[in-house]
Amino acid sequence: MASTEFLDCDNPRLRAAVAEVTAGITSDREKAIRLFYWVRDNWRYNPFSIDITKEAHIASGLLDREDGYCMSKAILLVASARAVNIPCALGMSDVTNHLTSNKLKEFMGGNTTFVNHGYALFYLNGKWVKAAPAFNKELCERFGVRSTEFDGQGDAILQEFDVNDRRHMEYVNDRGFWSDFPYDSWLATMAENYPLDTWRGSGEIQDFSPE
Repeated sequence: MASTEFLDCDNPRLRAAVAEVTAGITSDREKAIRLFYWVRDNWRYNPFSIDITKEAHIASGLLDREDGYCMSKAILLVASARAVNIPCALGMSDVTNHLTSNKLKEFMGGNTTFVNHGYALFYLNGKWVKAAPAFNKELCERFGVRSTEFDGQGDAILQEFDVNDRRHMEYVNDRGFWSDFPYDSWLATMAENYPLDTWRGSGEIQDFSPE
């Protein structure tokens, strides 16, 4: 629940934004649901937007962006939950995207596995539940991908199949969960798997549908 270097839930701007989103809600479960959909749909998923700097992974700074990727959106969700006193941790897994386009595959150095995929873990009603806010609803509808829905009771992770029942996301490795974003170990792992020298700044969303 603590404010940390990356999960800066005590930031005044972040707390004000979260308070507005959860206004009138008293249940932690309902607050968590409202925050999940706020992060899922108000920040467009853009895998080409990855910025590997520390500054790009501070939760409050993400308020000024229009897009993000799985980790940045997870960081924002975790910090937002803590801002309303909901215990929340940052989870990481490796997932294979079976529908990766050639463009996205090239961007990732030929890799079809998303190493260090980020998601939030809420502690609600005596148990931990996963919530992956990466794919916004508009994007899912555009590419025929099933959107991730969260009810505050069960895990809400990326969908295994798309709307045409093609294999989509496969979780292949669990990297555990963290009280703060483990930037140094994250960066080392990313450098082992991807061409980080090409990952700078934020670009326009590109087509990563099957080709």
